Amino acid sequence: MGSRQGNKGSCAFGFLSLAPSVGFVLFCSLVFFYLVLPICIILPISFSASPYLEFPPRGFSLQWYQRYFHSSGWIDSTILSLQVAVVVTFFATMIGTIAALGLARGRFRGKQLVNALIISPMVIPAIIVAIAFYFLFAGWKLIGTPTGLILAHTVMALPFVVVNVTAALKGFDERLEQAAMNLGANRVQTFFRITLPLIGPGVFTGALFAFITSFDEIVIAIFIAGSRAATLPKQMWDGIRMEINPTTAAVSTLLVSVSAILLVSVEMLRRHSEKKKT
Repeated sequence: MGSRQGNKGSCAFGFLSLAPSVGFVLFCSLVFFYLVLPICIILPISFSASPYLEFPPRGFSLQWYQRYFHSSGWIDSTILSLQVAVVVTFFATMIGTIAALGLARGRFRGKQLVNALIISPMVIPAIIVAIAFYFLFAGWKLIGTPTGLILAHTVMALPFVVVNVTAALKGFDERLEQAAMNLGANRVQTFFRITLPLIGPGVFTGALFAFITSFDEIVIAIFIAGSRAATLPKQMWDGIRMEINPTTAAVSTLLVSVSAILLVSVEMLRRHSEKKKT
């Protein structure tokens, strides 16, 4: 009898310990479903045969994708967004990697203040940053120019590079650099042959987030792009205001697909780097 009661007690204890985990998984599943639901609605709308936004669609057609690829306005804004994002990724990755090295290894006064200033674009609301850039660039005559977009987006993308590279440097063994320099390598050779390959996954992850940040940014683009340098998100914003048709849904579907591919690439790179460490 005692063993049976003990088994029942252990089963009851196991059920009670399992219940919170089941509830947590259920809660996370509901949150995930709530976040993904708008995307699930946009996808069928992008294939709609209706001349306006309608859900559920009455029929299915590829006309809105064809309209996007045959529209000079949409294609020009896409090319501009890609050009700006590539340049921003280069500058943000280069500056962010150097800043992360300085913050992770440097010992100087005001280090925490410099770190806070670099990370501040992630904390300050985008609308405040956009207004500040607008008044600054208005005096420099950079409103409506790709140069203004590149400068502003670089500031916004820089924190993502610094955070990822700093995280990669925390698990870095500095004795490898010391060994390389003892064998005759200078600091530049040590960085490119030892340091950079080992922190490469963090640098690459930061570069991807910098690219996504620049390519998808809308608030600053509304203030700075003007009518002469409209990025793809700005073109989508204007399209929603001027004409409500499923072309915007088609572009949104393409952007979600690209973002998903990039995020999957980041996850695969993270797992690959963890396997190399083990």
